Amino acid sequence: MVGTMALLPPFLRTARMTRNTTPHRATGLPTDDEVVLDAPDDRLGPALVAAAQGAYGPAAALLAATRKGTEWEDRDRYVRRLAAFAHARDEWFERWSAAAPHDPDLLLVRAQRAVDRAWRSPARAELLHEVSPLITAAAHENERDPVPWRLALDHARGTHAGHAWFGELWEAAVRRTPHHYGCHVAALRYLASSWHGSHRECFAFAELAAQDAPAASLIQALPARAALGYFGDGCGPDVPRGQLDAAADRAVALSARFPGADPWPAEIRNKLMYVLVRLERWDDALVQLRLIGPYATSFPWDRMSDDPLGLFLRVRADIRSTPPSGPAGHPPSGRTVRAHSRDH
Repeated sequence: MVGTMALLPPFLRTARMTRNTTPHRATGLPTDDEVVLDAPDDRLGPALVAAAQGAYGPAAALLAATRKGTEWEDRDRYVRRLAAFAHARDEWFERWSAAAPHDPDLLLVRAQRAVDRAWRSPARAELLHEVSPLITAAAHENERDPVPWRLALDHARGTHAGHAWFGELWEAAVRRTPHHYGCHVAALRYLASSWHGSHRECFAFAELAAQDAPAASLIQALPARAALGYFGDGCGPDVPRGQLDAAADRAVALSARFPGADPWPAEIRNKLMYVLVRLERWDDALVQLRLIGPYATSFPWDRMSDDPLGLFLRVRADIRSTPPSGPAGHPPSGRTVRAHSRDH
């Protein structure tokens, strides 16, 4: 992989070489040794510990609780994490499969794991076609659940599905839960794919969705997710600075609604911090650092480095060492910002 420095935005490389030390800005932040990567929350943690010991019961109970309680955002996150764990250590998953082969929660984890496995393969499109029955089975087991439809949207992107078919899947997803964040991210990524959309379409979709969603909905972070994709693309027309700042502002307001130093909102805050750094809004980035506390996440840092925790800590050091910008707030919004790196 290309070296970390080569993939950092030019302004960040400059900041690292011309660092100004401002120790007071580090006050209240955890030390580097205290920062952890992809820490589970208090509900997922015990399920992963049990799974590491070969027991599937806590994972099954956790997903059953999210299904019965219609906790779709939590369910989506937990399914992703459990599927990734099953890919690395599958003894607990095989025991679950043998004991309850038709469990709707098992079927969902199985479908997620199959999609993840196919996505990592050079034969992605072909393998994704083969896992369609698993997604269908998971969807049929619980008609209210939007998570299988998020999987179907990811599947459609990977198989280069046309707009008409994707539109049908999208309508089915939003009928179940109009403001499910995972489905909206899947749709945004479909639009951003080079063969389907443009950044203009992505921002239009994300901004409209945010306007229609409640103030406390994760959808408020969707425009910032579009900004992250724009910064990582490096192609296409410039996006006006004001539009990028407005996207960041929505996510900043959403972040303020959640408690600090919590693994769950840290997933939103790590992405937002990246966007704020790219916008050179150092004071706002420092606020997010304080709210992130010790909880780094792999994404988006793993798109630029094979050491995401190390990159997070280096970016954190740059934010802490950049002098305050004063009362003027974030930079002027009348200009455009060009994407530089290759992430999405």
